[in-house]
Amino acid sequence: MCSLCGVLGGRGHWTESASTPEAFASRHDATTRRRERQQRTQIANRVLKHYGLSLSDWSGASYILANRTGRTAIVNNLSEVWIAAEDLTRSECDPLDETLIADLGAR
Repeated sequence: MCSLCGVLGGRGHWTESASTPEAFASRHDATTRRRERQQRTQIANRVLKHYGLSLSDWSGASYILANRTGRTAIVNNLSEVWIAAEDLTRSECDPLDETLIADLGAR
């Protein structure tokens, strides 16, 4: 898919309950796609902060991942965030890293 098609509203990712409510039938609270993306971004930023990265929503269709020096990457969904994070940091981003877990516990 070209980048323009993605910006204009490619189909939702399977993890988004607002775009696939039948997959999340047990969910009782109503949610909007925007609210869900905001919550997802906040949670991801808690982890990404450890690596000196930040994630922001871009037009409700993609995410922008940035490092402290201003390098950025546009990613379509959370699965792509971790690949781009390793590219921007030029190191492994391990969710089970003991220092990351300690950092999250301290916050």
